[in-house]
Amino acid sequence: MTGAFDFSVILNALPYLIFDGLGLTLALTFFAGLMGLALGIVLAVLRLSPWRVLSVPAGVYVNLMRSVPLVLIIFWFYFLVPYIGAWIVGSPRPIQVGAFRSALVSFTLFEAAYFCEIIRSGIQSIRRGQVAAGLALGLNRRQTFLKVVLPQALRNMTPSLLTRLIVLFQDTSLVYVVALTDFLGAASKVGARDGRLTELYVFVALVYLVLCFGASRLVKRLEARWKLAR
Repeated sequence: MTGAFDFSVILNALPYLIFDGLGLTLALTFFAGLMGLALGIVLAVLRLSPWRVLSVPAGVYVNLMRSVPLVLIIFWFYFLVPYIGAWIVGSPRPIQVGAFRSALVSFTLFEAAYFCEIIRSGIQSIRRGQVAAGLALGLNRRQTFLKVVLPQALRNMTPSLLTRLIVLFQDTSLVYVVALTDFLGAASKVGARDGRLTELYVFVALVYLVLCFGASRLVKRLEARWKLAR
């Protein structure tokens, strides 16, 4: 059976698979992760606010995003936002956002909810005595948060944040619903064109395995090193 496999098709399509397919996957992971983290920090601060007018809406947003399938959010954004944009600016035609920007914003909004919870948990994991110690040393609350709480919280939450980025990298394969050609999509196109889907899917699975397993091992080592440092 192995003899029926023709992996030369992978070599021939390798530049397209790596630079176009995997390049888009990595770009989407990087930018959505960065923007999702920034929004997640804002949401975490709002959720930890003592004012309910801030914490309640942030909590509703986070719970809503975590309750809806990601593919549904991608669909909503891709098909509804052009009409909403046209309604806002008074245009008679839908405003085209583009598949990549739709996917980027969808992933950002979705991942921000998860980043928010990770950051919130990281901040809450710091003992209140640390805050009291910072205040006792003459620091104000802002300085205590930035110089005492945040560095320790970042160390606690970093493994979870990195793990979430690995999940985001895997989830980017959902962009096929808006006709974007990510790594899996590129492999599917080449496989369908050459009648070699099995070889291409085996190759994609191996690449995902190597990248995700390697990244998860790095996260484990990082986590173990920081536990020893405590």
